[in-house]
Amino acid sequence: MALFGGALAECQSWSLSSQLRAGVRFLDIRLRHVKGNLTLHHGVSYQRAHFGHVLQGVVDFLDEYLNETVLMRVKEEFSETYDIYGAVVRYVHRYARWDMLWHSRIMPIMGQARGKLIVLQDFPGPDLGMRYGSLDIADDWKVPTLLHVPEKWQSVHKHLELAPVGNKAQLFLTFASGAGVFAYPGAVAHRINAKLYDYLTGKTGKDQRFGVIVMDYPAAPVIQMIDFN
Repeated sequence: MALFGGALAECQSWSLSSQLRAGVRFLDIRLRHVKGNLTLHHGVSYQRAHFGHVLQGVVDFLDEYLNETVLMRVKEEFSETYDIYGAVVRYVHRYARWDMLWHSRIMPIMGQARGKLIVLQDFPGPDLGMRYGSLDIADDWKVPTLLHVPEKWQSVHKHLELAPVGNKAQLFLTFASGAGVFAYPGAVAHRINAKLYDYLTGKTGKDQRFGVIVMDYPAAPVIQMIDFN
């Protein structure tokens, strides 16, 4: 959802609706909390929207495609109140439906998840869904320069190879995204996404579990390859 803020902050070029319709099913939502208001941020960069816009977009999508599910990591960003739970609940009641959420820490099977928004809760408070910290996560996002892209790919590749043999009750989450002062998100994505496409092409037909793969600037071919696998 990082569409604004310049080359170092922007990570997407598609709207939320376009992402969902293209096959994206994981959203990384960062919220600045000011007096009960939750605005979207990526670092210092305001994304010209609030949490309600995201919830409405997801609700519209799930109402149209009843067999789909959306995972949404939610965390506080660019504020340090450590108290966004109440505001998140108010936004859910106002812009979504309480019964649309998956209300369990346990990872659902697909039949249970259809039509649900699964909140991956990365903030304190009572349970709203699954705890983000309970996932098996590879998020080596720091890529100082483009010379460090091979190291980033090694991290991605290693975690993807672990997913098929890892704990089946645990969701694997692999961030293919990365950035640094001398490696903008778009430049890193251009290189990593190409490697990811080649990797997934080589796994076609092997019925292998990969978990969730998170990308900056996803393109239709690699999204389709993930869905196919």
